[in-house]
Amino acid sequence: MTEDFSQRWQTFDWDDITLRINGKTAHDVERALNAEKLTRDDFMALISPAAAPYLEPLAQRAQQLTRQRFGNVVSFYVPLYLSNLCANDCTYCGFSMSNRIKRKTLDADEIARECRAIKALGFEHLLLVTGEHQTKVGMDYFRRHLPQIRPQFSSLMMEVQPMSQEEYAELKTLGLDGVLVYQETYHPAAYQQHHLRGQKQDFHWRLATPDRLARAGIDKIGLGALIGLSNSWRTDCYLLAEHLAYLQQTYWQSRYSISFPRLRPCAGGIEPASLMDEAQLVQLICAFRLFAPDVELSLSTRESPHFRDHVIPLAINSVSAGSKTQPGGYADDVPPELEQFEPHDGRTPQQVAQAVDKAGLQPVWKDWDSYLGRAPQ
Repeated sequence: MTEDFSQRWQTFDWDDITLRINGKTAHDVERALNAEKLTRDDFMALISPAAAPYLEPLAQRAQQLTRQRFGNVVSFYVPLYLSNLCANDCTYCGFSMSNRIKRKTLDADEIARECRAIKALGFEHLLLVTGEHQTKVGMDYFRRHLPQIRPQFSSLMMEVQPMSQEEYAELKTLGLDGVLVYQETYHPAAYQQHHLRGQKQDFHWRLATPDRLARAGIDKIGLGALIGLSNSWRTDCYLLAEHLAYLQQTYWQSRYSISFPRLRPCAGGIEPASLMDEAQLVQLICAFRLFAPDVELSLSTRESPHFRDHVIPLAINSVSAGSKTQPGGYADDVPPELEQFEPHDGRTPQQVAQAVDKAGLQPVWKDWDSYLGRAPQ
């Protein structure tokens, strides 16, 4: 069997990592802040409780690295929800099969209307999102509709069910640039507790998805943990950093991004098992910037306008704006009862762009053309 991150994951001890993080001292934090290149141990220190009093120097260092590596630009993208059908039963998701919500899958005409509405907002970077339903929203559906969507946008990413390496390779030929796949939690018992039915119950199949993506030659791979799902967000995010480091070392040809989703209200929602306040989220984002200076850090509309406006200038270089989390949300303004979660930042894309501009940064709606190296589709 080909080796993947699942084998590496089995060498980690959750409780030991938790103890090591909580055992970090002020001296450990100061050493990490002064390190030219962070070790795993340094990253532990920067996400530990001991780092809380050092938020200001941590943020300053993160901002300096962000400007140095990415300049003053912030890339904008938007999710297009194609379907809320799902064959999984997950405790935290509005699309869960056990939730009694209306189900909808966009057809070709509805997709065309959504694309026109999104283009009118100025977006060139599109993220396609579906519930996880292999038969009704699987490869046949994507084969049918990606050729319709792809020519209209500069870049195309997906957040759908984990697929095989061969399927990802085929999607690449249809113009797919990147895939987001969040492990949700790296704690197996917590994972089983929250994934009750469906293919998503397979912890290791999901864990090895970034390996399959990289082997299929997908250009960009997005990682994340759903903060609040396990009893220690710090341990989950440390293992996320381990996952990132493994992928960067093993599949250096692909680019990577990290997202920071916190549990948000949704139909049938649950209370977080571990609470993360806004200061701790800033701490985590800045720690990731120091740990992985070249990696894209992304912040979605799950967070409030006030929070996003203050954190984007520190370490974020990719944001969503004006997000609708239900199929048909842009053109037809369908009711929110179809949505996956309730966005917190409800501003228009232009309002978000104005806030970014006011912070002295440049909103970027398009940063790729075929003449830069990609073969035309």
